[in-house]
Amino acid sequence: MSLFSEIFVWWHGQTMGTRFYTWRKGRLVGEDGQGNRYYEAKDGREIGGYQRRWVIYNGLAEASRVPPEWHGWLHHTVDTPPGEQGYVPREWEKPHMPNLTGTQHAYRPAGSLHKDARRPQATGDYQAWRPE
Repeated sequence: MSLFSEIFVWWHGQTMGTRFYTWRKGRLVGEDGQGNRYYEAKDGREIGGYQRRWVIYNGLAEASRVPPEWHGWLHHTVDTPPGEQGYVPREWEKPHMPNLTGTQHAYRPAGSLHKDARRPQATGDYQAWRPE
């Protein structure tokens, strides 16, 4: 990322202010498979009774990119980070999939204006409501 982007553009990762704050006040706790880095306050600073924790995204700052094991740690559901507790994903957990809303790969149900704009033929299993 260029210096200009880091100073002014927050949605592509950290800004210069976040970099400086993290350098001064943060302690690296771990990193996930996508390269996102997780920090907590060195001095144990609390906000709302909880120690401050934050994430620096590797690339686009999209909250859905935080995996479940780190989400629990960020939101103080669990006290130990996933690397320390030997986290094993459950068999029903799916790998991360980015938010595809607004892209070509977004879900488009049958009848959507973005999917051939053809609705299935009405089957006659309902009657339209008419005011009396």
